[in-house]
Amino acid sequence: MYNLAILVSGNGTNLQYIIDKIDTGDIKAKIEIVISDKSSAYAIERAKKNGIKTLILDKKNLKNNLSDEILKNVKNCNLIVLAGFLSILKGEIVELFKNRIINIHPSLIPSFCGKGMYGIKVHEAAINRGVKVSGCTVHIVDKGTDTGTILKQKIVTVNKNDTPESLAEKIHILEHKALEEVINEYISGKIDPEILKR
Repeated sequence: MYNLAILVSGNGTNLQYIIDKIDTGDIKAKIEIVISDKSSAYAIERAKKNGIKTLILDKKNLKNNLSDEILKNVKNCNLIVLAGFLSILKGEIVELFKNRIINIHPSLIPSFCGKGMYGIKVHEAAINRGVKVSGCTVHIVDKGTDTGTILKQKIVTVNKNDTPESLAEKIHILEHKALEEVINEYISGKIDPEILKR
């Protein structure tokens, strides 16, 4: 069985989508564990309702030890999926899971990404810049912030009457599908090895 670890910080709609797709057989994997860096994350409740093992590792308490604590609990997993996870992974976990940690970001990297660019801030920046298209990016997590190899991008048109909230809603739908596609590419071995060398 292909085992996933899902890392979350918030509501967990991407997590729920993955759970639903596993239930329908569209993703042939098991969620081994859901880990949150915030005790208030509703995503943990979603996982519990589906009988999935959960763990809260509060970043306020763990600080620089957060990544090491996560590593202790994901060693049986094939792929780590950051689905709305706001902490930055660093240290040994990035090395041991090289090319096996993916993140979903709500913009077309390299636009509107990096330190401090998350959630609605990304969409505010896109609207303020006047872009005509935006979207989401699934990328590999490396030692930088949103600097890893891009695996998939999906695009939406930004209309003149779009707000940060309406743009976020449009992109969020794309995030679900992008994550599903990339997870399935990992499971089926279809990730191009040449891409991973970049």
